[in-house]
Amino acid sequence: MLAEALPYIQRFRGATFVIKYGGHAMLDAQLRESFAQDVVLLNAVGIKPVVVHGGGPQINQLIERLGLKSSFVRGMRVTDEATMEAVEMVLQKLNKEITALISRQGGRAVGISGKDGDLFFARKLLLEDETAGPVDIGLVGEVVEINPGVIATLQDAGFIPVVAPVGHDREGQTYNINADVAAGEIAGALKAAKLILLTDVEGVKDEKGQLVSMLEAERAKKMIASGSIGEGMIPKVECCMEALADGIGAAHIIDGRVRHALLLEVFTNSGVGTEVANQPAAARRTSRASGNPKGD
Repeated sequence: MLAEALPYIQRFRGATFVIKYGGHAMLDAQLRESFAQDVVLLNAVGIKPVVVHGGGPQINQLIERLGLKSSFVRGMRVTDEATMEAVEMVLQKLNKEITALISRQGGRAVGISGKDGDLFFARKLLLEDETAGPVDIGLVGEVVEINPGVIATLQDAGFIPVVAPVGHDREGQTYNINADVAAGEIAGALKAAKLILLTDVEGVKDEKGQLVSMLEAERAKKMIASGSIGEGMIPKVECCMEALADGIGAAHIIDGRVRHALLLEVFTNSGVGTEVANQPAAARRTSRASGNPKGD
């Protein structure tokens, strides 16, 4: 693996990778440790990782203890005032835990939220339903302005930024921002070489249940329209496509339940999970077969 990794290390030295961290990888002690090791190793070989984390399972646990109800629309959590307080409480706690975890592995991490340095300005998100029209899901926000200077400043000082996905509007109202969407916005703003989303599934699967290793953006749109890509995967695939449109190098959806999945995706020819690309899949397979690093 070390020999196979060399061309990727050489190609991506100095590049930014935005990594969305969430799901089971945050709950299992061994997976937490291996994730932190992966991030620190990326940083040690000259890659600049930015971690954007979720906290769905932990948020669900607190909401249940508080006697609140959870519901989702197209993978987005319906968020009232009480739920927003619970979300922010959990995310801030997790943010510091992840920062400390990376630091224990030898990294220098700093935790921030979308409110710090006005990283995210957000507004209320209204989802469109084909039959019912706009759907109000509460204090869920969409990013209308991103100011990545605070991240760039931390990177220039040698720190690994760890971002909690909450933002606010110019009047100070706090919004819950989907972590996949937040990661995609940051990747686009930084013109990252890679956007990598850790999930609790192998990757994107087709209508036959088979893993799609390389997914062209046009095919992804058709799969969403047909329902082949369902609820929780929709925002992940959409944010990959939006980040590609913003000029990032490549987007990946990988299985965070696999130890060192991040290194396997970044530093091996075959990779794991699904790569979402603008380029037709056949052309990218030819590129990989010729030995060119992923992301070309």
